[in-house]
Amino acid sequence: MPFKTIIEPFRIKSVEPVRMTTADERAHFLRQAHFNPFLLPSDKVLIDLLTDSGTSAMSSRQWAAMMLGDESYAGAKSWERFFEEVNDLTGMPHILPTHQGRAAERILYGHLGGKGKYFFSNTHFDTTRANIEFSGSTAIDLPCPEAKDYESDLPFKGNMDTASLKRQIESVGPDNVAAVILTVTNNSGGGQPVSLANTRAVADICKQYHIPFVLDCCRIAENAWFIRHREPEYTHLTYREIAREMFGLADAAVMSIKKDGLVNMGGFLALRNHKLSEACTNLLIITEGFATYGGLSGRDMEAIAVGLEEVFEADYLHYRIRSTAYLGENIRALGVPVIFPIGGHAVYVDAERLYPHIPRHEFPGQALVCALYEVGGVRSVEVGSVMFGKYDVKGRFVPAAQELVRLAIPRRVYTQSHMDYVIEVFEEVLRRREQARGFRIAYEPPFLRHFTAHFEPL
Repeated sequence: MPFKTIIEPFRIKSVEPVRMTTADERAHFLRQAHFNPFLLPSDKVLIDLLTDSGTSAMSSRQWAAMMLGDESYAGAKSWERFFEEVNDLTGMPHILPTHQGRAAERILYGHLGGKGKYFFSNTHFDTTRANIEFSGSTAIDLPCPEAKDYESDLPFKGNMDTASLKRQIESVGPDNVAAVILTVTNNSGGGQPVSLANTRAVADICKQYHIPFVLDCCRIAENAWFIRHREPEYTHLTYREIAREMFGLADAAVMSIKKDGLVNMGGFLALRNHKLSEACTNLLIITEGFATYGGLSGRDMEAIAVGLEEVFEADYLHYRIRSTAYLGENIRALGVPVIFPIGGHAVYVDAERLYPHIPRHEFPGQALVCALYEVGGVRSVEVGSVMFGKYDVKGRFVPAAQELVRLAIPRRVYTQSHMDYVIEVFEEVLRRREQARGFRIAYEPPFLRHFTAHFEPL
């Protein structure tokens, strides 16, 4: 019989102390950080849900593998181990190691992009969009219509709108489309999964128009869990076999291994096309490092090779998906508006519905991330008009399509009691919600402003 309690499928062999802070201290720290949680020192944070990128706890097997690290500049044994694992997973012959995912994005999208070019995606995340726009290209999101429905239990709200994709390609002209990118799971779209049927449909459209199809696969193991449990045709496959099916449909893959690689640093760019690989390798060597290390140490590559095996273990994935759902379902039961069903790596709160009295130009998401920290020392991230809002040609502010706050859960780091604490923090935030006020931006950089912007309360 299934039990209600979700136990962590591991034992804890090392611990890191967490400093307990007071509400007055947190209010002071938040002012010092200009009301931007990115600028908070980590030792001032109790529960850190800012990101699941590079925040995983590594296993004893990974730590042991690091001792085998070959730090040779060229042709290291650790590179061979890394290559074999990534090649086996992706089926792609050309593997370029990078220090993280955005480096792979910069290399590939910088080469494919340029002024007058278009990239289409189910939803571009922040660094993806920034790298595309920095090249002079235009990034257009084409989420499926179901993505706007936050309440239903539809299984694959991360899908791309394939009808819109065809219309957009015809509108701008296939020769002007640099690539189509499918992000799995759909991070900006609430961490929602993408079906294999949708992946196949996108691949077919790309083949029809001779457009490169890129898989942004940083959470592909989590996405494979959803496919196996929600797409009946694939229940007989293992999670790794499902991932291989997805890779088999793509021309290229970009991965931040800091997510489903269960490591603190790393990425890769995998390619099928030899000519494209040559061009990207030249850029890799100029900017990242030689082709057999690409900004990674040998010990990093050893840990990555183990992590890409462990992440597909059935017990781990069951724990990962269910523990994330535990947090989301419990705060939803309190009345917190969330994107439902709960995604694999994070819970997304609809800050606009939580704070209906705060208009979009006053950033309700930023109000919520500040409230969560001040009330309980929980750090999270705004995924709304701070991250994705724009200014039009006349300098007028154009808000984002949605005002979300993401609670990204690090892998193998927090226990159920930590999540119970976060649930209690939300209870208090709900109690105080009528008192919440918005913010204005006091300082912002031209790209990726959410990382370093300064805010002032209104």
